[in-house]
Amino acid sequence: MGISWSKRHQNHHLHHPPPPPLSSSIAPPFPSLSPPPLPPPHPTYSVPATSTAPPPSRNPYPLLTPPPPPNYPPPSNSNYHFSFSQSSYGTRPVVNQNQYPPYYHPHSNNGWGGFRPPPPPPLPFPAVPYVDHQNAKKIKNDVNVHKDTIRVHVDEFNKDFHLVSFTFDALVDGSITIFYFAKEGPNCKFNPVYPEIKPVQIPFVKGLGQKFCQPSGTGIDLGFFDVNDLSKPIQGEEIFPLVISAESCLPSTPLDEKYDGQSLDKSPHSQITEAVLVKNNEDHFQVKVIKQILWIEGVRYELREIYGINNSEETNVNDEESGKECVICMTEPKDTAVLPCRHMCLCGECAKELRHQSNKCPICRQPIEELLEIKVNEAAS
Repeated sequence: MGISWSKRHQNHHLHHPPPPPLSSSIAPPFPSLSPPPLPPPHPTYSVPATSTAPPPSRNPYPLLTPPPPPNYPPPSNSNYHFSFSQSSYGTRPVVNQNQYPPYYHPHSNNGWGGFRPPPPPPLPFPAVPYVDHQNAKKIKNDVNVHKDTIRVHVDEFNKDFHLVSFTFDALVDGSITIFYFAKEGPNCKFNPVYPEIKPVQIPFVKGLGQKFCQPSGTGIDLGFFDVNDLSKPIQGEEIFPLVISAESCLPSTPLDEKYDGQSLDKSPHSQITEAVLVKNNEDHFQVKVIKQILWIEGVRYELREIYGINNSEETNVNDEESGKECVICMTEPKDTAVLPCRHMCLCGECAKELRHQSNKCPICRQPIEELLEIKVNEAAS
């Protein structure tokens, strides 16, 4: 480049000064460029006019031709300029940048697409499954075992055995059967897995708030079983350590109707409670109910508690304070339950809107898996 040549040329003149100029009338070959300053000239020698030979010079080095002018690049409108030197073959190009960063206009045709991808749209909120409308009907349960009152306690006359006790209501006479490690069969009939452990059946008469206590000597030795086998169902929730079956007696029928082909097909109504036995910190067994089943007129029902359904027989002085309204709109009656928490707190329209806005129960804030709309057809009793 021009800068590197001028330095090399100056270093050369420091060691070897050039001779004085031949004539002052000769114009410099490049008037537009100012040459670098020259050192003071050496003294010249005069000779007679008749002499044709030039005076001898004391400079042992020959005269040097002036260097060529530096190459200036042509002007360019681009923001980047690449300059290549002839003397440096194979070197990397030097980038000449302006003081401002380049700007890419979205409509310019410079090879760069001025396209900025739009942000991804937000993910849609997953809608909660909505159970289709299914008409419900009231069924009459003749016997009801209060599952929160079931207890097991040690037999006073045999400390190694445990007995079962609970509170129940009965509208008709019937019987209660206690099974240990029983499996459900057809028509909600239970059979013991271990034949040596016989079920215990105790009759009862109708009445509300009755106390059931298993007779002494009919209990079971729970120490014979492993604690893990007692605390959970066996074989995929098919075998339960404790099963309580409360059956109602068949109503008496006339003699001429006993063998008409219909009475033989009837089965007693029953309520079955399936539970496990868990040891607490005091080394006592506690009953944990897993499910309750109703067998009514040959149909199997699985009981689930719904929180928020008021008893139709209860009388309220002020209907506005009874809590029958939807918790969102506060105007329409609530008829939709939230699963699995089973809070009945919504009306049908608010439940449909809630499916696309939130997945939390308005009462307990638990995740919603399903919405169940309940329509009850009240039949005349």
